[in-house]
Amino acid sequence: MENKNTNPLQSLDHWEDDLLERYPEANSKSKEEYRDYDTSDRAEGVRAFYMLNHEYQTYDFVCQKEKEFLAFNKREMSLWDAVDFLNTLVDDSDPDIDLDQFQHLLQTSEAIRADGHEDWFVLTGFLHDLGKVLCLFGEPQWAVVGDTFPVGCKFSDKIVHPEFFELNQDSKNPKYNTPLGIYTKNCGLDKVKMSWGHDEYLYQILKDYLPKPALYMIRYHSFYAQHREEAYNHLMNQEDHDHFDWVRKFNPYDLYSKAPTPPDVKALRPYYEELVAKYLPKTLRF
Repeated sequence: MENKNTNPLQSLDHWEDDLLERYPEANSKSKEEYRDYDTSDRAEGVRAFYMLNHEYQTYDFVCQKEKEFLAFNKREMSLWDAVDFLNTLVDDSDPDIDLDQFQHLLQTSEAIRADGHEDWFVLTGFLHDLGKVLCLFGEPQWAVVGDTFPVGCKFSDKIVHPEFFELNQDSKNPKYNTPLGIYTKNCGLDKVKMSWGHDEYLYQILKDYLPKPALYMIRYHSFYAQHREEAYNHLMNQEDHDHFDWVRKFNPYDLYSKAPTPPDVKALRPYYEELVAKYLPKTLRF
């Protein structure tokens, strides 16, 4: 990979912009109201991003990353230290008004709170992107964001840019090249390895602290091939199907809550400090 640009997106948000085009929400703002990029330039970067993602997200790669990052030996810090750390990822190429990561997370969580949902749901909106600290540990974009999908079985043609899986060595491995691959029918997603990124990483950090619906939202909110296309029903058990209702409920808040008006961080912080303290320990290992 020495000669390849491993970070072809001008902004990590370009992936979400592409999602807005693929999955426009009825009665939502147009994509132009959220972003003002040149569409062809953005599409080119997204295409290059998925070429890398689909080539290198193999079963062995996922196992390697789990071994590296799920030792949780990079840093130990409070949730608020993690937010401050993530704020160093401010992206100068984003054409929206300057919003640090704290403000971006607040937009999602405040939209959830405005609709009267339970506090753990609000907290999930606030936390859901914290796994992007992987970028600050040196991970390339294609191993941090992007649509997620199972590895260890045949890649679905419902995954975005499925043509690039021809570059993936697993697509030539008979062990991985059937719909079930190494898994059994309706085994449940907890037994399935997903492509590596911020979703799985944050789930593993928080899995002992939040209610199960919240954990499904965090772990699978980028699994569009399932919660939008239902391409992997054959791997899901009944618990998965039940909890994906929560993933689908979360998705519009994730995609459509972005707005140019920044939230009042000073006024909101005490509420979130109390909420974080209710569910999480004083420090977390990353």
